[in-house]
Amino acid sequence: MANTAGVAAISGWLKPSLWIPWQDGGGRTSVLHGVAFLALILPGAWIATLWALGDYQPRSVNTVIHETGLWAIRILFVSLAITPLRQMLRMPKLLTVRRMIGVTAFAYVAIHLLLYALDESFDLQKVATEVLVRYYLLIGFCALILLGVLAATSTARSIRRLGGAHWRNVHRLVYIAAVLAVAHHFMQSKVDVSEPTIMTGLLIWLMLYRLAARGAAPPVLALLAMAVAATALTVVAEAAYYGLFTGIDAMRVLQANLIPPWEQARPAWKVLAILIGTILAATAWRRFGRQRTGAPSRAAQQ
Repeated sequence: MANTAGVAAISGWLKPSLWIPWQDGGGRTSVLHGVAFLALILPGAWIATLWALGDYQPRSVNTVIHETGLWAIRILFVSLAITPLRQMLRMPKLLTVRRMIGVTAFAYVAIHLLLYALDESFDLQKVATEVLVRYYLLIGFCALILLGVLAATSTARSIRRLGGAHWRNVHRLVYIAAVLAVAHHFMQSKVDVSEPTIMTGLLIWLMLYRLAARGAAPPVLALLAMAVAATALTVVAEAAYYGLFTGIDAMRVLQANLIPPWEQARPAWKVLAILIGTILAATAWRRFGRQRTGAPSRAAQQ
């Protein structure tokens, strides 16, 4: 019954055949949808503005390719964070913007590929050859295909055709897409892998959360324990990357992570700060913020 109700709710949110980004599923103007839409298009608008002003010279197209790809991964991670935030904040309406965020991530990736084709003078044969022979491009292209499948099946009609269980199984592919995107980011970054390392830690935590959550956010202590575990695994991942792909001694990387964050803020420390800050802020909002805004408590909802 719960699964059926969940699918019915999602179908209702996606019901309008003409999708207007600042309206909710009932065709009403929504502040949440409007703010989300503006936040999603702002990076693209900023990139386009700087490109038009010539700030990306001398290799403007190449720089824009990297910027759009970077924002595609960031927006993908925002879409992955919607469910934990919805449950931790007890704000079910956040789920209504997840489709918009996921489709936007695919749009940025598609533009990323289109710009790469532009950089190759739209020589599609050369583009296809490059994708096949360069591993990091092939990995990124596989992520693009998966995100395209998810975007195409994010409609209410797809939910009805696939059925709730099959639809959920298909959309779990988003985690594979995220892994591929982070791997692509690592290989593309080459020297400075700080951001893909941070994304690795956040992705680990999101996967741990998915395993631990059972329709509601786990207890705060469990969330904090997962944050510590994700941080430790981030250290291991960073050391493994440097040891395997750069020739830098992995032990040196492990030792560097023992330096206090106020002396050297390694990516793992940033992961811990982001996770603990988010968990504590969500906890504070759930206990105090909802009361001030007049939002119903959990007991009242039940």
